[in-house]
Amino acid sequence: QVQLVESGGGLVQPGGSLRLSCAASGSISSLNVMAWYRQAPGKQREFVASIASVGTITYVDSMKGRFRISRDNAKDTMYLQMNSLKPEDTAVYYCNLRTGQVDYWGQGTQVIVSS
Repeated sequence: QVQLVESGGGLVQPGGSLRLSCAASGSISSLNVMAWYRQAPGKQREFVASIASVGTITYVDSMKGRFRISRDNAKDTMYLQMNSLKPEDTAVYYCNLRTGQVDYWGQGTQVIVSS
């Protein structure tokens, strides 16, 4: 079993920055992909970015340049640096870890971008 705990969310003004973290624990395969998803009020959950344990990174085009995903394999922790935040980035951000055919999810961390 794998546990994922997100942190770093909060209230930020437009144009500001936040850094989200996702700490994984438990039985984690060395081959995995960690990802960030988000879900805005009244909308479906959407993919933000992913990073594989071997280093491959994928972003949604609309977030390239503003968001940067990274991970520290030694700490089993993934990060999302979010810059130039916009009100439309307001959402609950979820951490995902996929290993083989199994998906694990965190409980989410709220990000609110508002003046």
